[in-house]
Amino acid sequence: MSKKNLYWICQVSGWLFYVLFNSLFFKLQNAFNTNVAISQSLMFLFGIAVSHVYRNMIVRFGWLKLKTLYLIPRVIIATVVFATIMDYAQYGIELSIDIAGAKHENFVTIAGNILNLAFVLFFWSLFYFSFHFIENYKKAEIENLKWEASINEIELNKLKSQLNPHFMFNAMNSIRALVDENPGKSKDAITQLSNILRNTLQMGKNKVIPFEEELKIVNDYLALESIRYEERLKSTVDIHPDSRQFQVPPLMIQTLVENGIKHGISRLTAGGVLEIKTNVLNEQLLILIRNSGQISEAKETDSGFGIKNTLQRLQLLYGKAASLKISNENNTTVLTELVIPKNTIE
Repeated sequence: MSKKNLYWICQVSGWLFYVLFNSLFFKLQNAFNTNVAISQSLMFLFGIAVSHVYRNMIVRFGWLKLKTLYLIPRVIIATVVFATIMDYAQYGIELSIDIAGAKHENFVTIAGNILNLAFVLFFWSLFYFSFHFIENYKKAEIENLKWEASINEIELNKLKSQLNPHFMFNAMNSIRALVDENPGKSKDAITQLSNILRNTLQMGKNKVIPFEEELKIVNDYLALESIRYEERLKSTVDIHPDSRQFQVPPLMIQTLVENGIKHGISRLTAGGVLEIKTNVLNEQLLILIRNSGQISEAKETDSGFGIKNTLQRLQLLYGKAASLKISNENNTTVLTELVIPKNTIE
């Protein structure tokens, strides 16, 4: 419904309610007659006309933008003036059509009629200004949400632009370490890296991608790292079938896997095991990444650029609906727990 239609519906229904209430009052006093009916009909018509002129004055002089301190005295004066005009205009019409009893007997009666109409117009003003205040508040909220969404979008793109070079730098370092040691394996590593690049380029600017696509990147990354670490890195992947119904931020799981290898397994002389397991509980995707190693309490909250980036992206995308926790599961294993809600990011 347009604002114009809503305005006229409120105008007609509001004044109709007022005159019907007055008519009921006369009816209860057994004073309702044809003259009262005509008088109330004139009240209805003049009420709509005068309040509409009043509304145009409010819009023309910009009263909707005024602060309350400056608005109140203007409204009080305007309602008294328009109530006076309305009362005398109706009085003149009633005299011209010779309605019995159409007279102001004394000053008290005149003042009473004007104050009564002024009160009605003041209530009309309160309703009108409240409606626009609420509407402007909603508009401001929408604008704030749009602004926050824009800021989030910029921040997410910034984080992603930081993450891709970071990933590429680490991957190229892995390949460089193989060039002299094993040229054949370095060629295989370049093939794995090209697969990862192809997948990441296809993502475009998506905030989230299907879990299946992220899993392909993780598998290619593990294959790349397996060439580098050989027997020192053993990995297992156990994926719940329903995991494929979810979407995840691109390179997020890969970043956590990389963190487990870099800060855990790579520091162990004998290497270790990295296990990826997913489960679906209460419409949430639970991703568990276990890797050999330990993290000290002093460094538990500072796991490097990749983890900080992941935490920021989770906050921007999901707020409190997602979570990330990294802790020592036992004396030999670090557990990373990532929770992603099922709702799709638009």
